[in-house]
Amino acid sequence: MAEKERHGDAAGAFWSGAITFGLVSIQVDLYSAHRPKSAALRMVDRHGAPLRRRYFCPRDHKPLEREEIVRGYEIEEGRFILVSDEELEALEPKKSREIDLRCFVDAAELDPVYFEHAYFLLPAGSVSKPYRLLARIMENSGKAGIATFVMREREHLVAILAEKGILRAETLRFADEIRSPEDTGLPSPEKAPAAKVKQIRRAMKKLQGREFDRELLHDRRRRLLLELVDRKLKAAEDVVEKPPAAEAEGAEIIDLMEIIKKRFTERGGAPA
Repeated sequence: MAEKERHGDAAGAFWSGAITFGLVSIQVDLYSAHRPKSAALRMVDRHGAPLRRRYFCPRDHKPLEREEIVRGYEIEEGRFILVSDEELEALEPKKSREIDLRCFVDAAELDPVYFEHAYFLLPAGSVSKPYRLLARIMENSGKAGIATFVMREREHLVAILAEKGILRAETLRFADEIRSPEDTGLPSPEKAPAAKVKQIRRAMKKLQGREFDRELLHDRRRRLLLELVDRKLKAAEDVVEKPPAAEAEGAEIIDLMEIIKKRFTERGGAPA
């Protein structure tokens, strides 16, 4: 799979490729399932000019230009092995447009602690029947696909899941990235007093059967920050404008649900 430019009705998709296994090949576009928060704070000076970061050399007491910076692997404190861009490029996997599906497993076997980043896989091209069929079979059987693909010069391991007729890919962390319970340093569990066990069970029973409060999924700090910004804007308090010389930055906002609806409507109805 390779990175791609935006195209037509697939605006916002940053990959185009195919899920492949056996003789099956299903064209898909990849979308991030997460969106950046719109309440991010930027570092500016008191006059509103956006600031930029620079590397500073504490030995020579001067900022460094890009061409003066190289990368190194620290083998012990203060000792590094320098690695060139050419050497790193030689380690990169071969570019591919395929999501190589290796096997199917029970979705219940996947531990969410391995999930790293979620993506939506939507049908590409003019045919979506194979996509729908795969999604339906995986969802009905409770199966997940384990696959590999190349993204940004790195090979990733992913779990492909199906839900409500849509395929989702979860990039997986590798085993050496996961901490074990023993790594936390907790002592071995001791036998709890019977009275304490009863007390905890009574407290849990009082909370059983309650519906999940969807309001907990909303970011309270973000809401309070936006309310603060709104109050200060209305009062014309602490409002500064970026100087004309500063470069403007921005990003197109993509409505993923609209893209999903459009894809399935154009190709014969909504997903099952």
